[in-house]
Amino acid sequence: MTTECCWPIRVYYEDTDASGVAYHANYLRWLERARTEWLRGQGYGQERLRLELGVAFTVSTLEIDYRKPARLDDELEVLTRIAELRRASLIFEQSLSRAGETLTTARVRIACVDAATFRPKALPPGLF
Repeated sequence: MTTECCWPIRVYYEDTDASGVAYHANYLRWLERARTEWLRGQGYGQERLRLELGVAFTVSTLEIDYRKPARLDDELEVLTRIAELRRASLIFEQSLSRAGETLTTARVRIACVDAATFRPKALPPGLF
C-alpha cells in the first residue's frame, strides 16, 4: 500500500469566479478527486468497493484552511496521505500547492459504511 500520492490538476476558466480566482467549493472537488485517484492507485475503484466488498466511503468531517488563492491556469498538485487509520474510518491530510507553495490544507475523516444500509462498517481486511 502507498500511503501518500501526488495528483496534478490545472485551474480552468470554469473553476474560477469573476476575478479569476478559484471558487472555494472547487477545492473540495479537487481534494475528492485526489483521494479517489489514490484509492484507484491501490487497485480499488469506488464501484469495485461497492460491488465486490459491499462498502462505500463518505466524508464525515472536513477541516479546510484556505491560505492563498489558486488562479486561472495555475498548475497545482494535491498531496494526499493517510494520517490515521481506525477500525471503520480513516483520516487523510491533504495539501494543494502551486510550485511548492502551499495554498490550502485539509484534514478529512472518511467513514466506511455498508453500501446498502449506510451504517458504519469495519474497513475490509487488507484494504489499507
